[in-house]
Amino acid sequence: MPYANYTAEEVRARGEALYAEQIRDQVKAEDKGKFLVMDIETGDYEIDADDLQATKRVLAKRPAAVVYGLRIGYPSAYRLGGRFRVSAQ
Repeated sequence: MPYANYTAEEVRARGEALYAEQIRDQVKAEDKGKFLVMDIETGDYEIDADDLQATKRVLAKRPAAVVYGLRIGYPSAYRLGGRFRVSAQ
């Protein structure tokens, strides 16, 4: 999602900094694997197993929010690709 005042890199950098500095210590162990979506301008965030639901709640609070999302405990929110299994013939 493009934002008028931020580049994608600025959104990512601000989101990661906010998470590391203000949010990470508040996240519970049982939240691992869930999605955290934050407004990088206010620091408000939501956690949910469904990233769309978390995003909707952040945007309900502030429709003009600049959002950044991550998956708690993982280096990336999603994984692309698959595995091929070779069956014995």
